[in-house]
This record gives sequence, structure tokens and C-alpha cells, in this order.
Amino acid sequence: MPGLYPVTFGEIELLRDLDRQDGWVLSKDGVPQSYVDLQDPTFLEFEYVRLMADVIDLLPDGPLSCVHVGGGACTIPRYISATRRDSRHIVIEPDGLLVNLVREQLDLRSVPKLKVIVEGGREGTAKIWDASADLVVLDAFTGATMPVELATTEYMGDLARVLRPSGTLLINMADGKGLAFARRLLATVTRTFGHVALLAEPGIMRGRRFGNLIVAASRTALPVDLMTRRAAGGLTQARCVYGEALTKFIAGAAPIKDGDPVLAPVPPPAVFG
Repeated sequence: MPGLYPVTFGEIELLRDLDRQDGWVLSKDGVPQSYVDLQDPTFLEFEYVRLMADVIDLLPDGPLSCVHVGGGACTIPRYISATRRDSRHIVIEPDGLLVNLVREQLDLRSVPKLKVIVEGGREGTAKIWDASADLVVLDAFTGATMPVELATTEYMGDLARVLRPSGTLLINMADGKGLAFARRLLATVTRTFGHVALLAEPGIMRGRRFGNLIVAASRTALPVDLMTRRAAGGLTQARCVYGEALTKFIAGAAPIKDGDPVLAPVPPPAVFG
């Protein structure tokens, strides 16, 4: 099972976690993309995934109707299905061979009520019904880079269309020194959603090192006090920025529109070296 596997867009490496018998890392071009524990889907190895799970745990009790843009090993769908029985998932993933690999080698069939649409993010989202999702998770990367076409005002509008009025959007992005891309993406999200928060480890939030930042957005109020306490009390001891502090963080950054010449940041070689 460990080894290199050809997929539609390159090659995937499956690596066993030597510390956990059923833990697996899915890696592409030397960049870890997903981690799953096949026997304990509530175990989340990556810090940014734990931050997303903290937000998800604060959503109203009961099953969720979820759309996931970006599949990988489907860590978050597995987590939600384990913590909220009867949740439903639509996963949009452009790499059909990757989907087959995860089905066969990482037991994706064990996740109930999960459907995969093999399409790009925008094309797949266009097929989702209006106001059908309680939660949309945008976690799509080409290697270590977020596709800019998934960071535009136009696409945020389509994600808002898919969400129910009280639904929540979670975005995983990555940025480094200066956080210029993060500021522009936040400016884009706040154009569409009235309630937005940003979560990250303090060193990343200050732009001191490259890493993942999580955006939570909704058209209704977010539980920002609880999110702040959860973030600060977790293993990552992350910060949660919202309200006036988020307005200062954005500080005049322009929203991203289709066709804008924007380059998503690429991590320094040492990040995954």
C-alpha cells in the first residue's frame, strides 16, 4: 500500500505514519496534502484541519449537508461523519484517478452518504443546487498553491448561492511574509459575507512564516467568542481575528475579480524540505 501512484495530474505518494498504525499521509510533489487515520477519523494531524474542525464543532447540533471543494483523502468528510451521524457530503475533486486511489487504498467507501463530482471547483459548484448546504469547505490546492480562480468575487458569489442563509463557509489558504494574498482574499470574502473571521497560529497571522490560515464566513453571526476560546485553548494556540481588527487587517486591499493578474503565494523550499 505505501508507495507512488500515478493520478490524472501527476503522482501521489502514500506514506504510513510510523507513530499510528492506521495513519496515512497523502503527498504530492513532496507536499503533504492530507492525513487520515482509518480507524479514528476524529484524529486530525494537521493544525489547520484542527482549526476547521473547531469551527465545525460550534455549528448547531445535528447532521450537516456539506459541500467540499477539493477532495484529497477526504479528511473533513470523515471527521464530520464520525462526529455528526447522517451528515451528507458532496466532494468536488478534479482528479478522478486520485478519487479511485482514495476509494481503494484509504477506504473512502466507508464514509456514508458521500458523493464525488469529478470536476474542477467552479464547474462542480455550478452543478450544486441553490441553498442546499449548511457548510461549504473550500480546501483546494495545486501542490501548495491555491488556484486563484477559486478566490474571486465571482466564485464567492456562487458559493453563497449554494449555502443556506445561515450556512457557513470555511476556506483554507496559505500565505507568507506580508500576507498580501490573504488580505486580498479577505477583502473578497467580506464583499459577499457580512460575518467573517480569520484563524491562524500567531506567527503565521503576523506574516513571520509561511503557513495556513482559515477563513470562516457566513451571512449570519458567527460564534466568534467561542471560536476565539477554542483557537486559543487548542494545541495550535491560534488567534481569531474579526470585526474592527479584521477591517484593519484588510486595510484597503482590493477584492480579487475574475481576470485579475493575481499570483497565489508559493511556499519557500524549506517549508516542506
